[in-house]
Amino acid sequence: MINVFLKELDQEAVSTRKMLAIIPDNKFDWQPHPKSMTIRALSTHIAELPSWITLALTTDELDFAENTYNPEKVNATAEILALFEKSLEESKIHLLNAKEEQLDEMWTLRSGDTIYSSTPKSETIRHAFSQMVHHRAQLGVFLRLLDIPIPGCYGPSADEMGLFKER
Repeated sequence: MINVFLKELDQEAVSTRKMLAIIPDNKFDWQPHPKSMTIRALSTHIAELPSWITLALTTDELDFAENTYNPEKVNATAEILALFEKSLEESKIHLLNAKEEQLDEMWTLRSGDTIYSSTPKSETIRHAFSQMVHHRAQLGVFLRLLDIPIPGCYGPSADEMGLFKER
């Protein structure tokens, strides 16, 4: 499983990097709706998601009641890319040093007595991948609303193929 995770992490990093790289420096405070995150908050979350792999492999739980989340402060595309690369590299190091049997150990996400999930560490890692894909797609919608051409992830995008031109 560890080799499978490493391969998938490398594959998803390519698409994530492409999406983060096209954020205009002057749009970090933009949000499509008052209930939506800003591009800054969303891109920071995406850049930090590989760190959940590290968290799963180095801890047995995350208790929001005891751990205050202080996101990294980013103000430019270069900073968000650097944060992503740092998070990615640390997660790879921990995966390379992990033992397969660790993946069967339980990992819990909670806030005090409220347990949100308690799953094997392998499922926590899979969830981190799913979150990366989900939020990357969300960022793609944000950027599309700003008329920024979107790069393809699993093949060429409509922008790259010249499809759906304005009428």
